[in-house]
Amino acid sequence: MGLFSRRSSQTAAPAQQGAVATLPVDPALAALTGDYAIDAAHSSIGFTVRHAMVTNVRGSFAQHEGTLHLDGSDPSRSTASIDVQIASVSTGIADRDAHLLGSDFFDAELFPLMTFRSTSAEQLGGDKYRITGDLTIKDVTRPLAIDLEFAGTATDVYGSERVGFEGSAEILRSDWGLTWNAALEAGGVMVSDKVKLTFDISAVKQA
Repeated sequence: MGLFSRRSSQTAAPAQQGAVATLPVDPALAALTGDYAIDAAHSSIGFTVRHAMVTNVRGSFAQHEGTLHLDGSDPSRSTASIDVQIASVSTGIADRDAHLLGSDFFDAELFPLMTFRSTSAEQLGGDKYRITGDLTIKDVTRPLAIDLEFAGTATDVYGSERVGFEGSAEILRSDWGLTWNAALEAGGVMVSDKVKLTFDISAVKQA
């Protein structure tokens, strides 16, 4: 989800006056360029939201799939596409999950998918990146920027090359039509409008 190139250990030559400074590319990471599929069995897409003003409720979506194109030489050419099955939401309490799937929240029968399609990517420095794209929930599409950190690369026991990253973003759920709430007697509301999205992704390079 975005390019994962690190700063080279070599010192770059000073940029000439008026020139645009660029980060050197580690050849080993540049070799990661290619297409990847997200391994849902070893990845998680989750959320955290404040409940009753005093605690956090955490949940996740068990079923999702996605593809990445990583460009190890030019971060701006990396892309991501992710589809999440809303019906796979889990917060650990069946009644609460059923409420989330109903018309008060996701209305999963009418809108079964949450999708993300990237529109740009950039390196922020070191192993940190930002990918921006369109997040669609309930047929409402709005821009979303996700901050990421490259977690490394490895060859697994099956000989597959993997990359990993962790990321997060904050949204206001009301921007996507998720407006249900209830007032508390002591003031405030039952469910915060602010939601933190979290991503822990393992992706496998495709032949």
